[in-house]
Amino acid sequence: MHDTTELTEAVGRLCDRLRSAPQSRLRQGTAAGGLELARELAVRAHRLEGAPGEPRLMPDAGVFAVGDQLAVAGADFAEAWRAAVAAARDDAARRDALRAEWDEALALVREAAARSAV
Repeated sequence: MHDTTELTEAVGRLCDRLRSAPQSRLRQGTAAGGLELARELAVRAHRLEGAPGEPRLMPDAGVFAVGDQLAVAGADFAEAWRAAVAAARDDAARRDALRAEWDEALALVREAAARSAV
């Protein structure tokens, strides 16, 4: 199994911050940033899974749901990435591309956490 702890912990910390943020802060853009990240991770997971068709847009379920939406999208991305890496065990170029995908996703989570400042 490939370790996804760094990303899942970063997502978890951000989710906890979003869940505990006051409504006023969430409405100032923090929730929108969390939803944007959740949507991006969901699209990336869809792509990693090789699922047919266009990915569905994660709905805006409201400012109080964004922490849970991000938790689901982060877990889905981590699982899709693990499965893709396992499937690419004999393909060094694919593993390199997956490592780049991982690095990008982790950077997105870190950037969102820095922007949210909740």
